[in-house]
Amino acid sequence: MLIAFNKPWGVLSQFTDNQERATLSDYIDQPGVYPAGRLDRDSEGLLLLTDDGALQHTISSPGKRWDKTYLAQVEGIPTAAAIRKLTDGVMLNDGLSQPAVVELLAGRPGWLWSRQPAVAPRKGKRVSWLRLTLNEGRNRQVRRMTAAVDLPTLRLARESIGPISVIGLKPGQWREISPRQLVGA
Repeated sequence: MLIAFNKPWGVLSQFTDNQERATLSDYIDQPGVYPAGRLDRDSEGLLLLTDDGALQHTISSPGKRWDKTYLAQVEGIPTAAAIRKLTDGVMLNDGLSQPAVVELLAGRPGWLWSRQPAVAPRKGKRVSWLRLTLNEGRNRQVRRMTAAVDLPTLRLARESIGPISVIGLKPGQWREISPRQLVGA
């Protein structure tokens, strides 16, 4: 079984928590499934869960990872130099990131849900939207990459993992993925 879940902001990517924070168990009632990767509590969007260990390994293991695409609302207006640094790879405290595919968007994509609570940029600061596609999954990588080019991330939503997209799922909703959707992955 493979599940595509639209993880809301503020939800942990695990089923239990001793601090009584929101977890996957508040949304998913399928026994035996586990996250194939993670998504930070302050990030939202697509999280895949499976009961198939081999598939979980394929999705999240280095060298086999599926591309992950994120939408990042950043503080500031990206320069050509900042975009080039992101596409070439950014030096992070744990080494050079792999190159990313980066697209500057005209605004928030129409399909992307409003977030509650809403993101409030600092007074007098402009915001931009970037679509970034990565093939590695370091801890808080997108946020660290954008910060390294002076574009702090205000909101981060994962749009897709490999051939699977979150488009059409509202926050907190999930759907089972059919094997046909994985062809070529």
